[in-house]
Amino acid sequence: MHIVTLAGSPSANSRSTSMLDYLRQRIGAANAQFSSFALDDFDPNALVQGHWDHPDVAALRDAVLASDAVVITTPVYQASFSGGLKLMLDLLPQGALTRKTVLALATGGSDHHLLMLDYALKPVLSSLGARHQLAGVYASPLHIEKEMDGRYRLGEELQSRLNVVIDELIDAIAPATAEPRTRHAARLALA
Repeated sequence: MHIVTLAGSPSANSRSTSMLDYLRQRIGAANAQFSSFALDDFDPNALVQGHWDHPDVAALRDAVLASDAVVITTPVYQASFSGGLKLMLDLLPQGALTRKTVLALATGGSDHHLLMLDYALKPVLSSLGARHQLAGVYASPLHIEKEMDGRYRLGEELQSRLNVVIDELIDAIAPATAEPRTRHAARLALA
């Protein structure tokens, strides 16, 4: 199982990246291979100007095309996903998400932007060929607390919702030939 993660937060330590860290930790126990990309992994000029031939951009494109699944995280700004995430998505060729399982995770300042996943991000992902999009997970500060040391702690209710989509993601991408053993082993590793 090869999973690409795209972190659309401009901060390496954010609520949205804490959700991604949780997912990687849980799925990593199931022998998944990850290729992770964040905004600061790219040369700013290559990212903003869309330099297709830049090595950072080529690495993103190659990883997405070789993946089984793509997991995207983003903070919500102005009732939509981050501009940084849009820049990363714009670097992907048309149809890059065809035959991929896609999961979107988002965080916002309140529950008022819960539908951003369906009305802002989902159409963009569909335009890139994503036909198998799992139900996304949205969290607000009520679901993720900032600790005194600056780290974020996911609440139990959010962990429970993430565990459901993690199971769905594993079910969607576990090799069919190893279905009983792989899926069972993955679930045991996550328990």
